[in-house]
Amino acid sequence: MLAGLTVTTLVGNGGCSSSDVGATGAGGTGGGGGGNGCILYPRQAEGPFYLDLDSLRRDITEGKAGMPLSVIVQVQSESCAPLKDVAVDVWHCDADGLYSGFAGQLGGLDTTGETFLRGTQVTDADGVAEFDSIYPGRTTHIHFKVHTSSTTEATSQLYFPEEVTAGIYATSPYDARGPKDTPNAADGIANANPAPLAMVTGDEASGFVATIAVTVA
Repeated sequence: MLAGLTVTTLVGNGGCSSSDVGATGAGGTGGGGGGNGCILYPRQAEGPFYLDLDSLRRDITEGKAGMPLSVIVQVQSESCAPLKDVAVDVWHCDADGLYSGFAGQLGGLDTTGETFLRGTQVTDADGVAEFDSIYPGRTTHIHFKVHTSSTTEATSQLYFPEEVTAGIYATSPYDARGPKDTPNAADGIANANPAPLAMVTGDEASGFVATIAVTVA
């Protein structure tokens, strides 16, 4: 069984307490703790580039060039029932490996004040939050947070099949950087608490869809 995500409850100014929640890979159900729950998805690091922008939007591309990618996050309970009205944040780098909103990016670039490839959606009656984006560059992952209330959140990352990434990185604008910097098997963060890959469908002609389901307690 994989380890659960950590929910952090904010208490006043800077205080916190923690408890465990679980998460599933896309479409995955099975042997949770009691045998009837969903497969646990591991807790992953937030990373250094999170911004709490409160930017409610589906299209997060802001004109960034890259392979079209729809990101679908389905949030569900331990019994695998969909959870409505849960806020989901996503953020990731562009095809060149740059994150918005921070100085010290690759090549010494400063993206402070920019907000590309970041956004928040609220889950619908099916527990689904969907984003229109582009395929991430460099180490090929997407960060996400699930806000189960105004004071609780679960943080992790989703990863992509190597064969899909290899095909996309052979196309423009990704081919300017060449193959991905770090394969999944060599990703220290991913391997410290291994995560299932997102379910990816589509093709290079029409774009791709990445789906993952996240179970929270």
